[in-house]
Amino acid sequence: MEAYTEFAGVYDIFMEDTPYEAWSSRVCAVLGQYGISDGLVLDLGCGTGTMTELLAGRGYDMIGIDNAREMLSRAVKKRDASGHDILYLCQDMREFELYGTVRAVVSVCDSINYILEEEELLQVFRLVNRYLDPEGIFYFDFNTVYKYREVIGDATIAENQEHCSFIWENYYQEEGHINEYDVTVFTEEEDGRFRRFTETHFQRGYSLEEIRYLLEQAGMIFLKARDGDTEGEVTPVSERICVIAREKGKRTKDMENTKNGGHHE
Repeated sequence: MEAYTEFAGVYDIFMEDTPYEAWSSRVCAVLGQYGISDGLVLDLGCGTGTMTELLAGRGYDMIGIDNAREMLSRAVKKRDASGHDILYLCQDMREFELYGTVRAVVSVCDSINYILEEEELLQVFRLVNRYLDPEGIFYFDFNTVYKYREVIGDATIAENQEHCSFIWENYYQEEGHINEYDVTVFTEEEDGRFRRFTETHFQRGYSLEEIRYLLEQAGMIFLKARDGDTEGEVTPVSERICVIAREKGKRTKDMENTKNGGHHE
């Protein structure tokens, strides 16, 4: 089964302990350090729109991109409830398109790890660089090889909620650093019976060295990386890493000429 189809309906339930509020505060603090306190921001791999909503609430004009229609339908419901003016686009991050550039691109909750091939991740980074304003900021996180190999490895995780439960089975493959998640979910129907469905997800672990190399190959400037859990220095046992990169290649004057329909020498 394709990932994030039926699972989209219970995704927020099982992610309720995710520190989105803290993450959004961190994102805003980082963007603020680079003079980005408003304007257009893209949430790449936005899922059900939780982070998108939080950033919209902090004054950013948000665009959300995800390739799972079922996840986006939940995001749209949140937008309808909040009244935020958010544009959602159903696109694959490996080939996304925008009508213009944005001040920043944000991608959290290990969306990057769903890109399994280096060449495809390089293409994602190239597109990010293309659609950022001159010296725009790219902030994202990713799970490390260490996390997949040593922490979750071949573990099985089970959790019970009031009206649903799940069994999450991990299978790590050293070749290619691929982690397979087989997620079996039991949801309670209106008649009290439980319905079962299973989805399979694949993610790839990356090292910071690989990520930095691909960013620079894509033409971007690597600025810094921090441990995603401690906010301290990255260590060999960091499980999630947050990275800040900057657009390279455009000039403000060029952008102004383009917007005005002019040309430059």
